[in-house]
Amino acid sequence: MTDYVTLAGGCFWCTEAVFKDVIGVESVESGYIGGHVPDPTYKQVCGGDTGHAEAIRIGFDLEQLKLGDLLDIFFATHDATTLNRQGNDVGTQYRSAMFPMDDSQRSEMQAALERAQADSPKPIVTTIEAPQDAVASTWYEAEGYHQDYWETSGRSNPYCMAVIPPKLQKLRKSFAARSKAAVNA
Repeated sequence: MTDYVTLAGGCFWCTEAVFKDVIGVESVESGYIGGHVPDPTYKQVCGGDTGHAEAIRIGFDLEQLKLGDLLDIFFATHDATTLNRQGNDVGTQYRSAMFPMDDSQRSEMQAALERAQADSPKPIVTTIEAPQDAVASTWYEAEGYHQDYWETSGRSNPYCMAVIPPKLQKLRKSFAARSKAAVNA
């Protein structure tokens, strides 16, 4: 059975690359959520005025991967302690946030946030956002060239080459049993 979760942890190119390497993840789609402008474009979101976060929507097999485990990977592979920032990416569009689809996901997210805080010497700033209006809660798929970016374009992008390999190394070291690359090595 496939379930879906929407997470924002900075640049969606970087978070997408991590979760595409996780056993039990069936799909990862880059997009935008949490803003006030219908049908935003990448340029609009990057401008920081739409309120959207760059996010990923992950489809995962509940028989292979529990939401709690997926969320633990999320917290371990991005900086959940910097407000509206991931590395050189600054602005609310790069915030650390989780977008629950229901009360069960909200509970799992709260538990994961508490686990992350217990392991962190700094305060976790990740939010659990459940927008009340239709525009803010709508998932907007990013433009086609953003999908599968690491596989198609990222290895020739200096930014991606600086940011993604360390995230993948952390995944493969801390969650070796969950990494496709580590298990197949």
